[in-house]
Amino acid sequence: MPRAKRGFKAHRRRNRIRQAAKGFRGGRSKLWKAMVDAVHHAWRYATRDRRRRKRDFRRLWIVRINAAARPAGVSYSKLMGGLKKHHVALDRKVLADLAISDPAAFQKIVSVATAA
Repeated sequence: MPRAKRGFKAHRRRNRIRQAAKGFRGGRSKLWKAMVDAVHHAWRYATRDRRRRKRDFRRLWIVRINAAARPAGVSYSKLMGGLKKHHVALDRKVLADLAISDPAAFQKIVSVATAA
């Protein structure tokens, strides 16, 4: 009776790891144990950073909105509070984009938020 070989499934699993290790330096792309460790490590970082990217962009938008609002004499928190009070439903991504691409429109939004 011939020996049982791990055919298609095992090859596919190994090839998936090898494909993911392309571009790694040294033994991390050549040696099987190092390759598996490196790929698993990379996948853990990728999972973490997909969540972190959302936080990082939100922080960037907040910084940009604050920087654009300060010359108008209003802080970020006062601006956002005023927008909420006046039922202006613009999210931080759109506000940050307006602050950079169309400062005049952003100043109108600021005036709406600061209106009594």
